[in-house]
Amino acid sequence: MHVTTLTLAFLTGLPSAIAATPYSTWMASSSLARKAAVDRRYVSSVLLEGIQKAAILHPNSTLLTHASNSISSLVDSAGTVTGWNPTAYSLDDLRVGNNILYFWNAGGRNNTSKYVNAVKSLRSQLDHYPRTPTGGFWHRDPVYKNQMWLDGLYMAQPFYATYTSYFDASNTTAWNDIALQFDLIEQHCRNKTSGLLVHGYDESKTAVWADSITGASPHVWDRAVGWYFMALVEVLQVYPKESANYAKLQGYLKTLAVALAKTQDTAGGWWLVMDDPYPGKAGNYIESSGTAMFTYGFLKGVRTGLLDAKYRTTAEKAYKLMLSKFVKTESDGTISWQGTVEVGSLNSNGSYEYYIGVPLSPNDGKGVGPFISASVEYETWKET
Repeated sequence: MHVTTLTLAFLTGLPSAIAATPYSTWMASSSLARKAAVDRRYVSSVLLEGIQKAAILHPNSTLLTHASNSISSLVDSAGTVTGWNPTAYSLDDLRVGNNILYFWNAGGRNNTSKYVNAVKSLRSQLDHYPRTPTGGFWHRDPVYKNQMWLDGLYMAQPFYATYTSYFDASNTTAWNDIALQFDLIEQHCRNKTSGLLVHGYDESKTAVWADSITGASPHVWDRAVGWYFMALVEVLQVYPKESANYAKLQGYLKTLAVALAKTQDTAGGWWLVMDDPYPGKAGNYIESSGTAMFTYGFLKGVRTGLLDAKYRTTAEKAYKLMLSKFVKTESDGTISWQGTVEVGSLNSNGSYEYYIGVPLSPNDGKGVGPFISASVEYETWKET
C-alpha cells in the first residue's frame, strides 16, 4: 500500500486501511512522522537503509525520496561527507558508506557523481587505519586501542566488501583482508560450546574486562551478535564465491545460525545477555533490536541461499513476537517501537550488571531500522 493510503487512514481513522498497510512502510512512514534525526551517524544510516528497502518493495515515492534526499544532504558537491575527518578513526563512521554506495549504484553508477569522491574518501581511510598486531581494525582510536568488537564488523565490512566489488573486484588482498577481520573475531570471541560470540576482545589483554588468556570480554550481548550476524549475511552477498574464504565465511554464518536457533526463547525472542546462566535471570529481558537483527539475518540468509529454509520457522516465530510485544499503535495511527536497549559498550567493566543496567530507548533507530528491514524480508517471503 502506498503512503497516500496510509495518510488517508491517519486523517479518516479507518482501522481497516491501517491494518492493510505493510508493517515495513507503516513503521517507515511513522519514523518520518516522528521526524527521526538525519545525520552521518550509523543509527541514522541503518534507519535510512530500512526506509529505502521498504520504499522499493512497496513502491513509495515519499519514502524513497526521503531516503535519497537525506543521503544527498550529507554529501557536499565536492564529495565530502558532513563532519567527516579522515584522521578520526571510528568504524561506526564508515557505515554511511553503504547508503552512499546504494544510491550511486541505483542512480546508474555515474562516475562524475559526488558520491564517488565520498566513498573513495571513506575507503581510503582503511589504508591507514590503526590495526591490532594481527591485522584487525581497532574499533575506535584511541579509546578502544587494540580492541575488536562484533559491532565494528557490521559498521565497516559490508561497506569494504561492497566497495571492493564495485571498484576493485580483482583485488585479492582486499578480499583476504575482509575475511581476516571475521577470522580474528572467530578466533577470539566464538564460544566453541554454545556457538555464540562474546561482545569483543582486546588483543593487548589490558582492558578491565579482558580474559587474561584470550583477551575476550565475558558476555554475549544480543545486539553485538545481531550486528555480526547481519555483517556475515551482507558481506556474503558480494564476496567472490570462487574464493576459499567464501565457504569459510558461510561456515561462520551457519554455525551462528545453529546457535541462535538453539538460544531462541520459547516465546520467540532473544535475551539481552545470551550466555548461560543468564537467560531468565533477574534483570535480564527479551530485547527488541537483537531480535529484529536475527529475524532479518535468518530471512535474508534463507532467501539468498546462504541458510537452510528451516530457519524461516525460527524467523516467523520471532517476527510474530515483535508485532505483539514491541510494536505499539499510537492514537494518531502511527506505530512506535519499544524494547530496544540504548547502548552496550565495552567502555565499561563488561559485567552482567552493566548490560542489564542500561536503560531502554523508545523508537531507537538501532531497533526501528532492523525491524523495517526484517519486515521487508518477511513481506517478500509472504508475497512470493
